[in-house]
Amino acid sequence: MGGPMSSAFYIAGAHTDVGKTYVACALLRAARARGLTVDAFKPVVSGIDPDDWADSDPARLLDAMGRERTQAALEAISPWRFGAPLSPPMAAKLEGRQLPLGPVIEAAQAFLTSSKADLALLESVGGVMSPIADRATGLELMLAAPLPVILVGGGYLGGISHSLTALEVLRQRGLPVAAFVISQVEAADAPDFAETVALTRSFSGDTPVISAPRGAPGSWPEALLGAVSAKA
Repeated sequence: MGGPMSSAFYIAGAHTDVGKTYVACALLRAARARGLTVDAFKPVVSGIDPDDWADSDPARLLDAMGRERTQAALEAISPWRFGAPLSPPMAAKLEGRQLPLGPVIEAAQAFLTSSKADLALLESVGGVMSPIADRATGLELMLAAPLPVILVGGGYLGGISHSLTALEVLRQRGLPVAAFVISQVEAADAPDFAETVALTRSFSGDTPVISAPRGAPGSWPEALLGAVSAKA
């Protein structure tokens, strides 16, 4: 990466709340530390309070890019915002709104076309097959605006199955997976994280698997940046 050629990646989850934005923010910060320019777009977000969005995913992405939290910046990074913490179509329905996929695709494509950053990230909602618009899942957005995928899975009990299922779906649909990040979760019944990562890696083939423990980021964001740079 770097120079006149920009690289874009899709941030997708194997499940809901596995740390997509956590991983995206860490990657953006690692890129900036290397002197790269960055950009991010999360077109659809639910569970956001219009009067207090300080802890929202768009706010975290803006912070990671070093940008000011303004209303204009919020509207630019996440044009479709809904209050209820539900799938976007369900949250939209509660507000009496429709959420067709077409405009979301157009906005994503416009972002990718206009961004001049060395690293641009397009982040989805929920898991690969989570509804993102009326009668459409995140996978359909990914196929309409195809990019190499950074897949984020979770270290919770059952997470390996979710992660490998998502990986297989992406491969079957012809979407290249640049890196597979296993994000640690804070759950009482979570299995040993290192063993979870090792077991996942044994099934992942040639896709690089990055271990992302919670807490101090450590060196994994740089390892992820190196992995995706090799795919650019």
